[in-house]
Amino acid sequence: IWSILITSLSISTIITMTSHHWMLAWLGLELNTLSILPITMKLHHPRATEATMKYFLVQALAASLILFACTMNAWQTGLWATTNQTPTMTTIITMAILLKLGAAPAHLWYPDVLQGTTLNTALLVSTWQKLAPLTLLYMMHTNLPTNLLLLTGLLSALLGGWGGLNQTQTRKIMAHSSIAHMGWVLIALTTSPQLTTLTMMTYMMMTIAMFSTLNAHTTKTISDMGTAWSMSPTTMTLALMTLTSLGGLPPLTGFMPKLLILNELTTKPLLTLATTLALASLPSLFFYIRMAYTTTLTTPPNTTNTEHKWRFKSPTTPTPTPMMTSALLTMPLTPMLYTTT
Repeated sequence: IWSILITSLSISTIITMTSHHWMLAWLGLELNTLSILPITMKLHHPRATEATMKYFLVQALAASLILFACTMNAWQTGLWATTNQTPTMTTIITMAILLKLGAAPAHLWYPDVLQGTTLNTALLVSTWQKLAPLTLLYMMHTNLPTNLLLLTGLLSALLGGWGGLNQTQTRKIMAHSSIAHMGWVLIALTTSPQLTTLTMMTYMMMTIAMFSTLNAHTTKTISDMGTAWSMSPTTMTLALMTLTSLGGLPPLTGFMPKLLILNELTTKPLLTLATTLALASLPSLFFYIRMAYTTTLTTPPNTTNTEHKWRFKSPTTPTPTPMMTSALLTMPLTPMLYTTT
């Protein structure tokens, strides 16, 4: 049954990506939501059930808004093509997609959903589930309400950073990190689609690297991260570097999209927005560094047994390694990946 669900999850995203008709795009989004629900409910636990319900209600509301806007648009223009929308309908669809993406101010469901699921499912929700809605924004990118996207992007970057400051659960921290990164992606979308692709790709590489490390060591809280050091010092050192890359510190990969976005904004010129965005990434950086500090630079209060925790671990898959390499060392390839002409 899992193979069927994963196949349907993949196909539904591809349907949305390749569609030129609003009904087909909506169908893909719905199929996408329905495929992830059983995966989210895999844990037979009240928290998982609650997370699934929240996710379902939010996605259903967003999908119904999209369907409403498309129908109204078809009624007014007589066209179902994804490239033809009236400005009002574009705004409604954009707002629905922002709700699907978990962008601020419609972001409060997102940390709760991630906290109620397993780390693998949280990874799926944070990466794969963002692709289909973002593709729809791409298709409409010539008619998008720029002011709405810039405001939402800035709000997401600010609230994602502030929200993560008080968290101790790694999944909630990663959720707030995802909200902040979505802010950067939305702002990139107003400047150029190529830059958006690059930002999304780097975000996905870093998130996959981080989640697969957390999953390999079953670290669900910051204090767990301290005890994971004895299991694999090398992986945890790489995790520290991945966290600083997520924070956007040079010379790591995470700095590349931020630098390019700030460059685009300053040439527009949107200097105030660029400065606020740069400052908004500081709270995020603070909680990444706090995680990194706990992971590698401190020894938590422990018993003799935790020193030998690694002895009882079953062999883990080497998934994080290639992703970590990409998440750390892609910065020198910037001229090849993006040209500022």
